[in-house]
Amino acid sequence: MANHLTYNGKEFSVGDTVRVHVSIKEEGDKTRIQVFEGILIAVDNRESNKMFTVRKIGTDSIGIERIFPVDAPFIANIELKKAGKVRRAKLHYLRGRVGKTATNIKQNLETEAPADK
Repeated sequence: MANHLTYNGKEFSVGDTVRVHVSIKEEGDKTRIQVFEGILIAVDNRESNKMFTVRKIGTDSIGIERIFPVDAPFIANIELKKAGKVRRAKLHYLRGRVGKTATNIKQNLETEAPADK
């Protein structure tokens, strides 16, 4: 099981809060960018069909999951909002949680070792 995702040289891990910018076609030739922000709960690294799943909590504490192919042309950008630290490759257990507990993941803080005296 994979728990890392690489997109345009940037690396994302399961548990990170990400913003996925998706281009959507509207009437005629118009396109607009829609942002889907949530927790990266799963990465499926198959050889030619890499996918990742993002889950956000919508209105009235309803969970919304969206599965994106990594190489999809409609993904304009993926940006890291907050790095999370988890010990699982898949975070499907978050599906049973509601409210703040569904998004409560430890932050991955880079700490330096104390200097020797």
